[in-house]
Amino acid sequence: MYDIYCRTGIKVSFPIIADRNGQIARKYGMIANDISNTETVRNVFIIDDKGIVRTILIYPLNIGRFIPEIIRIIQALQMADCSKGSTAANWMPGQPVIVPPPKTFEQLQERMKFIEQNNNGINWYLSFKKPPEKCDEKIGIESEKNKKELK
Repeated sequence: MYDIYCRTGIKVSFPIIADRNGQIARKYGMIANDISNTETVRNVFIIDDKGIVRTILIYPLNIGRFIPEIIRIIQALQMADCSKGSTAANWMPGQPVIVPPPKTFEQLQERMKFIEQNNNGINWYLSFKKPPEKCDEKIGIESEKNKKELK
């Protein structure tokens, strides 16, 4: 961790583990036995503050990780949790989120009216909403209100 700090000036505020004998790597399936008995494939585990594994990415030994995608995944998880919605394929910060499906027929009818009035969906099962500003702020997106205040 000190090396990371010396090279980048960034203090890592989360635990990093050493696995000198490979016990952890074997337990989590990080050793590609068909390639090597000791080298790990490149794994990324995104674990939330409750200790729940939310995402696992596995890259071959000869392929590097794509850090912007890892950051986007973390932002999408935070947005989905905060907005109580889902993020669509290719979602990027600042875009609308998918509204959860209605639970009753009455909610379905309300949803259809809302979609018709606002042109914000395909059908009751796929409609979108702008996430609350607090959610945008949580993942680092400035609100229009804040942008105006800064001018």
